[in-house]
Amino acid sequence: MILASLLFALVAALLHVYIFTMESITWTKPATWKRFSLTSQADAETTKPLAYNQGFYNLFLAIGALAGIVAIWAGAPQVGWTLVFSSCGSMLLAALVLAASGRKYLRAAVLQGTTPLLAVVLGIVALLLP
Repeated sequence: MILASLLFALVAALLHVYIFTMESITWTKPATWKRFSLTSQADAETTKPLAYNQGFYNLFLAIGALAGIVAIWAGAPQVGWTLVFSSCGSMLLAALVLAASGRKYLRAAVLQGTTPLLAVVLGIVALLLP
């Protein structure tokens, strides 16, 4: 179950790196801003600083989860699980906030929150079982 938890944490981290790429690197490309329900290039330009900042939040969450996975495999499980639970827990909470923002965000929230949820739940179960 530990392996499954860490695989879900890895997928969650990679998804958040992808989100970082969209928000901080490709935000003003039509394919990206349309994905985020913006209606014009002008809106993309106006919201670019906000998206850029938000993208880095996603990147830092991903880095935390990846560092936790590496720490667990390197023999520092206390540090590793702390990072995995903190990073994936934050991803999950952010997905809940997104879901609470409106029905149109529900699909994105489920996509964003499922893998960190599984990482946290499976990790807790694995650590509680002998």
